Amino acid sequence: MATLEDRILGEKLHYYCSSSEDEDESGENTAQIVPEKAPPDTTKQRESCSVNTGPKGVLKDWQRYQQLQNEKREEQERERLQLIQKLSLTCKSELEQPQAGAAEQEVAIAQEEDDDFLREYMRRRMEEMMAQINARPHFGQLVQLEDGQAFLDAVDKEKSGVTVIVHIYAQGIPGCEAMNGCLQCLAGEYPQVKFCIVEASAAGMSRHFERKGVPALLVYKNGSLIGNFVRLTDEFGDDFFALDVESFLVEHGFLPDQSLVPTVRQPAIADDDDDDDR
Repeated sequence: MATLEDRILGEKLHYYCSSSEDEDESGENTAQIVPEKAPPDTTKQRESCSVNTGPKGVLKDWQRYQQLQNEKREEQERERLQLIQKLSLTCKSELEQPQAGAAEQEVAIAQEEDDDFLREYMRRRMEEMMAQINARPHFGQLVQLEDGQAFLDAVDKEKSGVTVIVHIYAQGIPGCEAMNGCLQCLAGEYPQVKFCIVEASAAGMSRHFERKGVPALLVYKNGSLIGNFVRLTDEFGDDFFALDVESFLVEHGFLPDQSLVPTVRQPAIADDDDDDDR
């Protein structure tokens, strides 16, 4: 046991010595030091018990309660709106449903009528344009010009809007015979275009032009020269085909691109085709 002096000095304030039967077998008397239980701290218990009982604790609990109530009201409002929306979509009266169907049918009929009107307008407009094109003179073959005066008349006296393409050639010059054959083919494919040929000597050209300038293509419209191409063997070589000349003239805008011209079908023909399909 601790002596009174030890307790006064404070050296063994919370300890005591025990010499019970737990002594070592060697016979040595050893003292086991056991910590003495400290008295419970009642201050913390009082603080923890009084946290929720003071004014601040009550205010905090009230704020939490208000928050939970607000969240509950918001959830109820969302559920109410969802229910209203669902009922508005599913609870149409028997009178509203036929009215909605009739309105949709009227819109579909109006759209179909607009489409039919546009198709009919486009068809008539294309027929008018094709009629204007067909009203122009048709040639369909290569025109041989005998002299310079015939050359001038073929250009100046032609109707407005007609494209006149003249090939000036010379006998025995490479490429001239091939060009004449190509223009003969193109004259049948483009009947609205006037294709002509004239010999250089008959048109009054110089010997130098006969040797160095042919084959030459001159393009006229409304009496004005709009295209001038000399010694086309530099472009095509000595041997070429109608497709080469056609692509060349289409590229320069002197022939219409037939791939861009739509085919206008007559109504009677279209009806016959529909009957055949049935």
